[in-house]
Amino acid sequence: MDVVVVGGGPAGRAAAAACSDTGLRVTLVDPSPRRGWPHTYATWRDELPASVPQSAVAAVTDRMFAYGTTRHEFHRPYAVLDNTALWKHLWRPDVVEVTGRAVAAEHGPTGSTVVLKDGRRIAGAVVVDASGAARVLTGGRPARGPAQQTAVGAVFDAEDAQALCGAESGLFMDWRPAPHTRGGWPTFLYAVRLGPDRVLLEETSLARRPGLPLALLRRRLAGRLAAAGVPIEHRLGEERVRFPVDDPLPRPGRVVPYGAAAGFVHPATGFSVAASLRQAPWLAGAISAGLTGGPAAAARAARSILWPPRAVSAHLLRRRALHALLTFPPELVPEFFESFFSLDLRHQSAFLSPDGDPATTAAAMSALFRIAPWQVRRRLVRGGLVLGRPVAQHGFGGE
Repeated sequence: MDVVVVGGGPAGRAAAAACSDTGLRVTLVDPSPRRGWPHTYATWRDELPASVPQSAVAAVTDRMFAYGTTRHEFHRPYAVLDNTALWKHLWRPDVVEVTGRAVAAEHGPTGSTVVLKDGRRIAGAVVVDASGAARVLTGGRPARGPAQQTAVGAVFDAEDAQALCGAESGLFMDWRPAPHTRGGWPTFLYAVRLGPDRVLLEETSLARRPGLPLALLRRRLAGRLAAAGVPIEHRLGEERVRFPVDDPLPRPGRVVPYGAAAGFVHPATGFSVAASLRQAPWLAGAISAGLTGGPAAAARAARSILWPPRAVSAHLLRRRALHALLTFPPELVPEFFESFFSLDLRHQSAFLSPDGDPATTAAAMSALFRIAPWQVRRRLVRGGLVLGRPVAQHGFGGE
């Protein structure tokens, strides 16, 4: 076997499909490899690779709005993925699927062996860890407690949710406080169409250490729904979200991390799926070319293509901005986003992009600093966001 991919989520499936398309022999390991993906995955439409077919896009919203303290419009179509169609698009008949839980990986000069919980062993030249935040083969969870994004959402018929999500528009972030909110860390409403007849309304905490309790988010969402006249008893289902947004990049090793396990989660949005879909062909090409020099060379080539120095620098800048935001008093968080939403589309896109570019990221952060009110500037500086200082160029994992 050439490649063993651990994890059957969107990142793992994308990696396995790309490696298979490159002609590599692939095994995919997951506790339930045929299980569907329960969460909603969305991204800006222009960030999806051209290889993703239209059939894998459940809905596209042309007009997305955001509120810091006033209303702003994003002039970028926003896409929600169809998980079933995307799964089918990424499924390959020649990828061997193994039902099991990976617990360790052993390495030698001729390749690696993935050890499963039940004692089975799967040999391959290169191992890819796409196990998400668990990072089962790349060091596990970091010792420090993470900043987490948490959310509780309710799915409604589009007609019931019309007061908060119109037929041709959605809400990216609405930081206006939920009714009857008595202090505490601010949260925002996210409202997006899941298809022609369904809408997701979600109360979200962008990042907090530790993450805000789901019960609190559920109460705030209920308050918003009641104030807007959305009948909560008509909800069709509930979505619960909790994942880290500031994990450090994994240290170098023989296992190649991918997707959320590799630090693809964007600190400002929590998005990672579009990046995983975009990077998969590069991952596969690097492994295929690198195998001519042996398994260790292939792993090094894959890590280098995923996290070149410029991408690491941009990642560090975005994490620095997130950590500064975590120091804000609650009342200033909407003011911060009011400044961000006031930036031109070029700067917004540069900061929100899954692609790493330190120059454009720093330019966006500098532009925000220039237009922000003095209270926000002071907190950014106190939080460690020192603009204009070059970020060290590190290799993969150099944090």
